[in-house]
Amino acid sequence: MASKKRDYSMEFKLGAARLVEDQGYTVKEAAERLGVPFANITRWLRQYRNGQLQPGHKQAQPTAEDTELRRLREENKRLEMEVAILKKAASYSSSEPEVASLIARY
Repeated sequence: MASKKRDYSMEFKLGAARLVEDQGYTVKEAAERLGVPFANITRWLRQYRNGQLQPGHKQAQPTAEDTELRRLREENKRLEMEVAILKKAASYSSSEPEVASLIARY
């Protein structure tokens, strides 16, 4: 039988994280008392400490570092594709060996 995914409100997540952070509960104790998987409490606690759990939002908000990392990964992927295209173009234009050698370095 498939398990049903539960959605927790942001207030619930904040409360669970605050039990551990402010009230001195262990993650295991908080998980048992709230009837929530241990991994969820751990994730919410990490998000709380990073400032990602904010009242009034439905989901954890990405940090500035997360946003920058995502942007850089997308840019890296685009640049890798451009280099691959240039390498293919260089292999077709063997009449210009200096261009092909420059492109081959990348």
